Parts: sequence; C-alpha cells; structure tokens
Amino acid sequence: MSVDAPPVLTRVEGRAGHIVLNRPRALNALDHPMVRLIDEALTAWEHDDEVRTVVVTGAGERGLCAGGDIRAVREDILAGGGAASAAFWHDEYLLNARIARYRKPYVAVMDGYVMGGGVGVSAHGDVRVVTERSRVAMPETIIGFVLDVGATYLLTRAPGELGTHLALTGTPVGAGDALLCGLADHYVPSERLADFTAALADTDAADAVRAFAATAPEGELAARRAWIDSCYAADSVEEIVDRLQCCGERAAKETAEVLLSRSPTALKVTLAALRRSRALGSLEEALDQEYRVSCACLTAPDFPEGVRAQVVDKDRAPRWVPADLASVTEADVERFFGPGTYGELGLG
Repeated sequence: MSVDAPPVLTRVEGRAGHIVLNRPRALNALDHPMVRLIDEALTAWEHDDEVRTVVVTGAGERGLCAGGDIRAVREDILAGGGAASAAFWHDEYLLNARIARYRKPYVAVMDGYVMGGGVGVSAHGDVRVVTERSRVAMPETIIGFVLDVGATYLLTRAPGELGTHLALTGTPVGAGDALLCGLADHYVPSERLADFTAALADTDAADAVRAFAATAPEGELAARRAWIDSCYAADSVEEIVDRLQCCGERAAKETAEVLLSRSPTALKVTLAALRRSRALGSLEEALDQEYRVSCACLTAPDFPEGVRAQVVDKDRAPRWVPADLASVTEADVERFFGPGTYGELGLG
C-alpha cells in the first residue's frame, strides 16, 4: 500500500459492492476513519438497485483484520484521557449494529486473522465465510480490555460454555470451531476464494456459497465440551480456575495457567458482561452495555499497560493492577457497568 492509498478501498463489480480493508502492514487494524469509510459505502449501496451484495475482504495475505488500532487507543489514553477512542468506539459499535441489520446480503470473507474489531465487521454479517487459514479470536483479556463489537451477544449464543472459554482465554479458533461457535456459516477453501468472490458479480450469495463451499476441517472444541461446560459454568473466575486445575484434563490445567496470565480485572468484568448479556434481548442492548464497559476501561490501568506489554515494548510481562483475582472486588467490577464519562450509545 502506498502512503497515499486510502485505508478502505471500494469498488463495484457487476452486482457486488466490494469493501477492502487496506492497511496490510498493520494487518488491516481498524481506526476511526476506516469505520466512517465503511459506513459511507454501506450508505451509498443500501438503496442502489445495481448493487445486490456487499463483500468485505482484507488486503494482503495475513487476514481480514487484526482488530482495532490499540496502539493508537493507548496513545490517546496517555495523551488525552481517551475521548477520541470513545468517539471511535461509538461509531464502530453503531456500524456493528448496522451490519447486523443491513438490508442486502453482507458477505464477510474471514480468511486469515480475524480478531476483535475484525469480528465486529464480519461476524454480524449474514454470509460469513472461513477458510483453512482462518484464526478467529476475541483476545481482549490479554491486553486488559473487555469484549466489545457485539461479541458478548455472539459468544453467549455459542453452544454450552464455549463462548465463555473463548471470551476469557482469548484463544484463536480455526474454521471448524468458528462454525461450531456460530461465528461463521460456511467453509470455502482459500484456493477457491477468488472464484467465489468473482462469482458474486452475477450470482446470488446463497448460490455462490453452494457452488464453492466444502466441509470444514474438524476443530478441537467439540471433544473438549465436557470439561469446558463443567468448569466454565462456575459463578466466579476463581471457581472456574479451580475447576480447571482439578478436573484431571491436561488441556484444562493448561487453560487455567492461561487465565492466570490474563488481566484479573478484565477476566472478572468480562465474565460479568457475558452473564448479563445472556439476559439482554438484542444485539443493540449488548452493544449499549459494551460501550459503557469499554469507556470505563479508558480510566482503568490495565488496558494501557496490557497494550504496552503486548504491542509497544513486547516484553509480555504486564503489571496488572490489582495483580490477582482475589484483589478484584465486586465494587471494582460494578464500576465498569455504571454511567460513563462519554455518555450512552443509545441503541437499545
């Protein structure tokens, strides 16, 4: 991508409008201008009878989108308290809701890495395609953040406690598990993707899927359902960790160690958000809750510290505050769900 190339490219081929996330060096990480450009394209095509289908892909060979530009969010927090990031999330979450309700087929090609905000611009579509290269994740607890972009709505609808497992660990899943968890609908081998997207110029999305889809490789989560469902049904993160350590499965014990490396506050807030989201009736209500929680992270220490450790200094040694689960109180968690400095999203 040249310096002057726009971060989102749009074109129309036949009856298909194409949106290409175009920051390949940053693995197409989303920022505020990109959200606006995607929204503008959807507006332009929504009532254009010549455009029958919208197709979303990522530039480069590595993936659709690695998520939001968290380095920029950290800089905003340190420099100005996070107001620009709150404005970004406001428009991003509105876009997530719009994608879910878009009046034309929205085809998301979830090839390669699809994480965080990348899930938000893909998994709410009605035709979601994964490949053998797909790695789908919501890795927020790794950086001291919480589930957003409607993921609390998506993951609470996964079978059993699989969504809780993915939310707390941030573990990436391949095509088979993305399909099992309801984050994708169809598997198309990567070698067929170019022909699949080309066919959308004059073929309905459903017909194109039938022509190019195949059986996905088997995932890992189905075989782990017994201990995942049992351990993650606990009422607290501490009890989840205890059950994982004691259940006798090696993979469960390894998962406990993963959880203990994550932000204790992010784990407890994420679990609370998931459990509350189960009682909400719509994606819009879940996004409203997520906006409050996300904005609260702008004034909490773990988010900028997690980004420092993972992305800026890359020492992978975050100093969480509080440092352990026992020190995170119910009041600490509840603070994230109260009225925020930056107002309400107002969707629900």
